[in-house]
Amino acid sequence: MSKIVYVAMSADFLHHGHLNIIKKASELGVVTIGLLTDEAIAAYKQLPYLNFDQRKIIVENLKGVTKVIPQITLDYTQNLKALKPDFVVHGDDWTTGIQKDTRNQVINTLKEWNGELIEVPYTDGVSSTAIKETIKKIGVTPDSRRGRLRRLIEAHDIVRILEAHSGLTGLIVENTKTIKKEKISEFHGMWLSSLTESITHGKPDIEIVSTTSRVQTLEDILEVTTKPLIYDGDSGGRAEHFVFTVKTLERLGVSAIIIEDKVGLKKNSLFGKDGGQAQDSIENFCHKISTGKKAQVTSEFMVIARIESLILEAGLEDALTRASEYVKAGADGVMIHSKSKSFDEIKSFCKRFRESDIDTPIIVVPSTYNTVKEQELIEVGVNVVIYANHLLRAAYPAMVNVAETILKDESSVNTNDNCMPIKEIINLIPTGDSND
Repeated sequence: MSKIVYVAMSADFLHHGHLNIIKKASELGVVTIGLLTDEAIAAYKQLPYLNFDQRKIIVENLKGVTKVIPQITLDYTQNLKALKPDFVVHGDDWTTGIQKDTRNQVINTLKEWNGELIEVPYTDGVSSTAIKETIKKIGVTPDSRRGRLRRLIEAHDIVRILEAHSGLTGLIVENTKTIKKEKISEFHGMWLSSLTESITHGKPDIEIVSTTSRVQTLEDILEVTTKPLIYDGDSGGRAEHFVFTVKTLERLGVSAIIIEDKVGLKKNSLFGKDGGQAQDSIENFCHKISTGKKAQVTSEFMVIARIESLILEAGLEDALTRASEYVKAGADGVMIHSKSKSFDEIKSFCKRFRESDIDTPIIVVPSTYNTVKEQELIEVGVNVVIYANHLLRAAYPAMVNVAETILKDESSVNTNDNCMPIKEIINLIPTGDSND
């Protein structure tokens, strides 16, 4: 009777190192591949470029593979206890780092039926991480970027989005990461805010910057990044105009647009009723949503409805009613906004909304209630958190400080500690030459 052999892999980028492992495994017996799901991979590193179904088709057709099953967590235990394999085969590169504990769990589980862990020497000269970095330098197509936000929402407890208003700030969102408890923490995508776009043009946030101008900024960001982007569409304009905005954004590879249910001269929501703002009727806004959804060509693009009821003091029940109607009209998500410094009213909305709708993504922007932790958002059913204007707000006081220092000192020498060295700024962005 043939021995049962289990191999777990993500298989986002297959290389000869993976094939060596499969070859060794097939020499030991009948090979079952435990293919990590998007959710399992996203729990410890970046979401794979290829989705589970795409990766499964590839792995099923590899020589030596008999069967492919999903592995829904980094922990092997569930699959191992179901299969009781004689051997588990893995590369020997997991004795340290985030997978060290996983390795120990595998060894302890195999002891229950005298199974054995076989470790294949690491293949020199190849690295999935290096391959991914090369792809990042090349860039991504609009089609591959556009659907990534939906996949992130499905794979993560919460999707973390940071504002970008230029190619440079896009690169900050793209590349900034920290490591906590051997787990990579990063921003999953970018938010092109109408507020920061207006401010960088030196204009008020009243929808005065043209769509054409905003698309140029958008293209600057998309050209140098690979992560998904959410576009702040303000009110969306007239329904007839909204159609063209959707088509343009979708074609460029933007993942989503958020439009707010306000009418009249647009002013920033944090002014509330004091800004003389009015809320659109449910009927009109639903028409705008459905018109935008009918205009899109792909299934990946998202139209998200931003609800201003709490901002305009219309109350929780009005917000919930609107959320329900907007989803019926085709909205792919709801963003609930608040200018309160307390998380309480947002929490109440999320809990009540989740009583009747467990699937529609909830998006929040905790600019005023910024003491809330992401875990608290997860607990009430929030899917996406947007840090909406922080890079611009951080840059402005730093630039003013440098300008004032030069004026006071009639010299720039005392700004050195607050400025990057000239050599670093010159070399900050690679030129794309082969020597970089």
